[in-house]
Amino acid sequence: MTGKGETTNDESSRTGGTDGDSQRIAPNLLPGTEGRPLSDVTVLELGHIVAGPFCSMVLADLGAEVIKVEHPERGDAVRNSSPVGNASFDYVNRNKIGVSIDLKSEEGRAVFEDLVAEADVLIENFAAGTVDRLGVGYDDLSALNDELVYCSIKGFNEGPYQEYPALDPVAEALSGVMSVTGRPGHPPVRCGTSLADMAASLYGAVSVLAGVRQRDADGEGQHITVPLYGSTVSLMGYWLAYTQSSGHVAEPIGAGHPNWAPYDVFQTADDAWVFVGPSSQQQWEALCTALEVDLHRTERYATLDDRRANRERLTEELQTVCERFDAGDLIDRLRDVGVPVAPVNDTKDVVEDRHLRETDALGTIRATEGGGGDIDVPRYPARSNAFRRVENADPPELGEDTDAVLEALGYGEEERERLRQRGAV
Repeated sequence: MTGKGETTNDESSRTGGTDGDSQRIAPNLLPGTEGRPLSDVTVLELGHIVAGPFCSMVLADLGAEVIKVEHPERGDAVRNSSPVGNASFDYVNRNKIGVSIDLKSEEGRAVFEDLVAEADVLIENFAAGTVDRLGVGYDDLSALNDELVYCSIKGFNEGPYQEYPALDPVAEALSGVMSVTGRPGHPPVRCGTSLADMAASLYGAVSVLAGVRQRDADGEGQHITVPLYGSTVSLMGYWLAYTQSSGHVAEPIGAGHPNWAPYDVFQTADDAWVFVGPSSQQQWEALCTALEVDLHRTERYATLDDRRANRERLTEELQTVCERFDAGDLIDRLRDVGVPVAPVNDTKDVVEDRHLRETDALGTIRATEGGGGDIDVPRYPARSNAFRRVENADPPELGEDTDAVLEALGYGEEERERLRQRGAV
């Protein structure tokens, strides 16, 4: 865990800065970003809940200076809201600088405009029309900084739905994700995590990177709009293609997949759940040998076409077989012969997973909400042989870095105090 202003044990974080690093507004607040791909990029975040904050978190993980701007009193909508909301806030707001500004205040907006003048990127996920009403929309800010890459994450792109209220489940419902999630014969089910929010966030981060590269080439900023709906539809692409090419509407199939059989979760002798999914004839036969059964020699299960045609019966028979083994034994037998298999981990299992621990996939931060304490959260998952990942820094308390950022912008102590007294920051 790396607190703000502290150094890290990462060798690359102790090397000298690049010329680009001097462009950061407050380069000393988040050390350890030198030599990272985005170490010369400053991002302003007008984000709340998941979509905007997750997008800027990805950029922070690549070395960008991310300044999260919140209202001085209310802050992010999920700050100190509930156990799940608090955990969400802490995860998606690590590695950021926290500044509080009242954008409805004339003086506050003037401070914000000073930040915009120095920034490369702005990310916002306010409700449609909000930034324009506040005077911080793209047209307003591009007039101050014509090289600004401005990314708006919204429910919908311009069109028939653009004014509709949107949340993650709205996008999941409209996109068809809910229609294929869950068990046949049961009500549609939302994905267990914020799938639509995070899909739009990732498209947003990729689009921002493209926008910055294009800006560096032609010197012009741009306005990027990323919709939750369209982003989630993109995840359904092969199901949409299937419906159009086959004439069949995709249906829920639990943990399975219509292309393979057997391919599902099975309960074991110790009441655990294990996913089993042989995806070739060789793996199917290896499964039967490892579990000491002759199902592969049965005519109705001989080929993949046979197994798909008799999927329900095969699943029932394999369930009976799996009930003979404890989960550990079942998994070991199948892994040893190369059959795809995995325990269905709960969140406690994941946090304790030895692969994640031994590969440094989790990093420790101190929670700011819900009582605090150290928690382990996922780090940026990709690796490169050319740069190291940014070490986790704690998420900011509300307005924690306001004074330092204002000082970096040239505001004197008396002026900073006057802004605080007037509630502008």
